[in-house]
Amino acid sequence: MEAIRRFIEGMDWQSLAQIWGQRAALSIIILLLAFLLHQAGRRAIDRYFALKGGGAPPEAKKKVHTLQPLFHQIWRYLVLAFALLLILSQAGVQLGPLLATAGIAGIAVGFGAQRLVRDLITGFLLLVEDQYSVGDYITVGKFTGIVEEVGLRVTRLRDFNGDLHIIPNGNIENVTNHARGAVRAWVEVKIPYEADLDRAIAVLEELAEELKEQYAEIVEGPTVLGVTEMSESGFVISIIARTAPLKHWQIERELRRAIKKRFDREKIEMAYPVRVLYHRGASRAEGAGREDGGQSGGKEK
Repeated sequence: MEAIRRFIEGMDWQSLAQIWGQRAALSIIILLLAFLLHQAGRRAIDRYFALKGGGAPPEAKKKVHTLQPLFHQIWRYLVLAFALLLILSQAGVQLGPLLATAGIAGIAVGFGAQRLVRDLITGFLLLVEDQYSVGDYITVGKFTGIVEEVGLRVTRLRDFNGDLHIIPNGNIENVTNHARGAVRAWVEVKIPYEADLDRAIAVLEELAEELKEQYAEIVEGPTVLGVTEMSESGFVISIIARTAPLKHWQIERELRRAIKKRFDREKIEMAYPVRVLYHRGASRAEGAGREDGGQSGGKEK
């Protein structure tokens, strides 16, 4: 206890408080400068991508929306790491041994965090190869939806139910991108066997020419393929078109609506299932009545 008391009494608390006060003030200044540098860097990144995306085609804009958040993350991590090193340096910490120790620890952690390393490498390759971008409609494994974010470690995918799926990039083996290139729109129309087939096809071809001029989303077609099936209730006439990405659902809805209105105007019926029911008991009673009538008629003769 006596040694501790002498140590405390021997300390120059005023000088110590002054030194640590200066270091604390410098740390606050470093953090403030790091914050200002981070904000300036974000604005520069936003300005750069705004210039790149202005007037660019839709595919290029998707690329911009994909890379912009990623550059924000990288810049934030760089500024934080730089500020931390400056704070440790002015606090009297030797950075050389610290970095060497961090390198050895990084190797040890790398062996134990192979999954994380695999996620980062896969994420980097996904971005370099441009397999998908923000806004694309994709299928990854059992998940299908719109890409909301592509990071180095995870991909965020939101399906049509509103559920957000966070998929580690290392788990992505196969990707189906439904938003690249023209997409097929397919509509089937059923007419009864009693209808005039040639007239129905002629009406559909005329309507297809009109719709081609009305919708800019249609890249190719619509083309009336003719009778592709003979079902129980009638002929099946198929119509195919090529549309802009993710517009095939809209065009299919518009085609069905236009076909229904045009058939109503041209008095062409749509086929529907028809079932004829025979009541077995009624048939027997009818047969018995006919037999009795024949016997009574014979007696009268």
